Amino acid sequence: MAQSREADRFKNESARVLAVCFVLAVALAIGVGQAATQFHLREGQARAEAMLNLTASALSGWLRRFEIVPQLLADDEPLRRLVMEPHAIDTEYRVSEAHRWLEERNAILGSSEIYVIGLDGTTLAASNHARPDSFVGQNFSYRPYFTEARSGRVGRFFGLGTTSGIRGYYFAGPIRDLAGRIVGVIAVKVGVDKVEAEWRSGVERIIVSDADGIAFMSSEPDWLYAAFKPLTAERLARAQASKRYADVTPREARVDRTAAGEVDLVTVGSRAAHLVEYIEVRRFMPAAGWSLHVLLDAAPLRAQARIVTGLFIALLGASALGLIALRQWRQRERDRLAMKEAAKIELERRVEERTVELETANRLIAAEVMERRATETELRRTQADLVQAGKLSALGRISAALSHEINQPLAAVRNYADSATLLIDRGETDRVRGNLHQILKLVDRMAAISRHLREVARKPETALQGVNLAEAVAEALAVCAARLAAVGAEVKTDLPEELGPARAGPVRLQQVLVNLLTNAADAVEGREMRRIHLFARRVGTRIFLTVSDSGPGVAPAIADRIFDPFFTTKGIGAGLGLGLSISYNIIKDFGGHLTVDRGLEGGAAFVVALDVADPGEQRGMAAE
Repeated sequence: MAQSREADRFKNESARVLAVCFVLAVALAIGVGQAATQFHLREGQARAEAMLNLTASALSGWLRRFEIVPQLLADDEPLRRLVMEPHAIDTEYRVSEAHRWLEERNAILGSSEIYVIGLDGTTLAASNHARPDSFVGQNFSYRPYFTEARSGRVGRFFGLGTTSGIRGYYFAGPIRDLAGRIVGVIAVKVGVDKVEAEWRSGVERIIVSDADGIAFMSSEPDWLYAAFKPLTAERLARAQASKRYADVTPREARVDRTAAGEVDLVTVGSRAAHLVEYIEVRRFMPAAGWSLHVLLDAAPLRAQARIVTGLFIALLGASALGLIALRQWRQRERDRLAMKEAAKIELERRVEERTVELETANRLIAAEVMERRATETELRRTQADLVQAGKLSALGRISAALSHEINQPLAAVRNYADSATLLIDRGETDRVRGNLHQILKLVDRMAAISRHLREVARKPETALQGVNLAEAVAEALAVCAARLAAVGAEVKTDLPEELGPARAGPVRLQQVLVNLLTNAADAVEGREMRRIHLFARRVGTRIFLTVSDSGPGVAPAIADRIFDPFFTTKGIGAGLGLGLSISYNIIKDFGGHLTVDRGLEGGAAFVVALDVADPGEQRGMAAE
């Protein structure tokens, strides 16, 4: 009864502790979640402000680069005479020369267009005079940059071209005669597409809006000409009066601005009705007359805050469970001590009765221990013998594999060396140099094969990469050229260019191809029809490369054993039976598979299946 009451009391206390821990966990989780969210949002705000400073500096430098251009070009005497005497006898010649001069300056400066405007607002000459959207003859008197320049100030304006339909920033300056009177205006238009293209490469969203909050430049094309302020009739009328956006009618964006502490948040809806929350930092640029906004997606930051909160909750829960477990352990320890005391009394009573039995058991145990020690000594000696035998067996397999894999490159090296000797006698040094280059490549390949064979017992550590199958096949054919020529084999390849790179190791893939080509050459040797066909096709995300021959083929009875180590159908001394086994395991390491089937010409067809390489994986035939 006492033990039952103690157990009930312990359960009630544990339940109360658990309830208190749960309430504390909820309260702390809410507090930590809010603190973590605020911390990560402030961190994101700092990142956005750093990007804002960089972008503002870049935009200011970009504007300053072209701001002084109208003042410099306005001093040209031919332009001055053109606007002072628009109806002179040689006006046509002057206009032609002005067109050419403006076109050359536009190409040098990298601006979109440069054009000269008369005091009535009509364009007299332009760098785009030869294009269908030429400014020549167009009247721009309604543009603010023209009216400011005609008043003697530097004109600035950004908007959508009414003639070209292309956005740009306009700089304009007055053209004065020798007496200082304003006789015309010269304007420079600078495109903004390149600036936007650079913005799109970053994770931040960047917007440039005019004084009415209408987005004129944006890294998000859907936000162009969207008003991030309420689009009142007055603001819309101002935009239409200056024809800033030509025939495009600005629309009001779905924007909801909030704040999380000191962090400004804005939720923007796209045309697809998808709402995204961003951290917003902005700056007004008085020289350009626009506002620069940098928006950073808040979702990843809130996800990080949730992760931190989750980890805190997990840690808190683990601590609570640990506390409960500690209490339970202490209770069990108390129970154990009580039971131990009771058992001690019983044990003392039975000690004397069991003394004789224990002495007998001790003698038996001692004898058993001696026997087991002798057995363990014999077991260690046997294990050492087995380990040594395993080492000798592995050494034999590696030596056999190394001999099999290196014989083919050595034969090719011998052929190139013999050829080089003849070419030296003939004085053909360029071809000698080519042979030596091939010998070096084969030596590198033998080194890579040796390194690969040292690692056959473990997974390769070399990262897989994109391999051009055409290059790999060409290299393999070069290595096997002597053997193929010796048997008189006719080799045909069919490798479409649209295959794409395969995910593999270049040297080991070449090793597989050399093994398959050598086996094909052996199969067709001495036959009336000696054909070898290499072709590939792509199915989804896999590339299937087939090496078929016109040989006798593989009998169905041995097809299941063809990839076993040391299994060969060749005569004694003609092969070790390792080539297909090594090739099978190499392709398996690549994540593919190697199978054998009956070819179209009755011989064997070995099919290598490989994954298509990801676009980010390196391509090429560099050494592994």
